[in-house]
Amino acid sequence: MWKRIFLVQMEIGERGRIIEIQGGARMSLRLENLGIRVGEEIKKISQQAMRGPAVVEAGKSQVAIGFGIASRILVEVEEGKEINENSSNG
Repeated sequence: MWKRIFLVQMEIGERGRIIEIQGGARMSLRLENLGIRVGEEIKKISQQAMRGPAVVEAGKSQVAIGFGIASRILVEVEEGKEINENSSNG
C-alpha cells in the first residue's frame, strides 16, 4: 500500500517518488535545476533537528533542501517497506 506524505515526514533511508510540488513556478524551476522534479525517485539521507534542512539523493546527486521547501514536496512512499540505509538500490 502506498501513502502520500511530505518530504519532511519521510524516515531517514526511506525512498519515494515525488508526486507534487506545492509551490510557485519559480520554486519548481529552482528545484528542477537541482534534479528535484515530479516523478523523480528520491531517498532521504538525513534531516537536521529543529527544522533544519533535509538532504535527499536524487539520481546520482545529493541535495540539501530547506525545511520550508521540503514541507511542500509531496512524496508517495510504500508503506511497510523495509528501510535499508546502507543500500543505494533500495
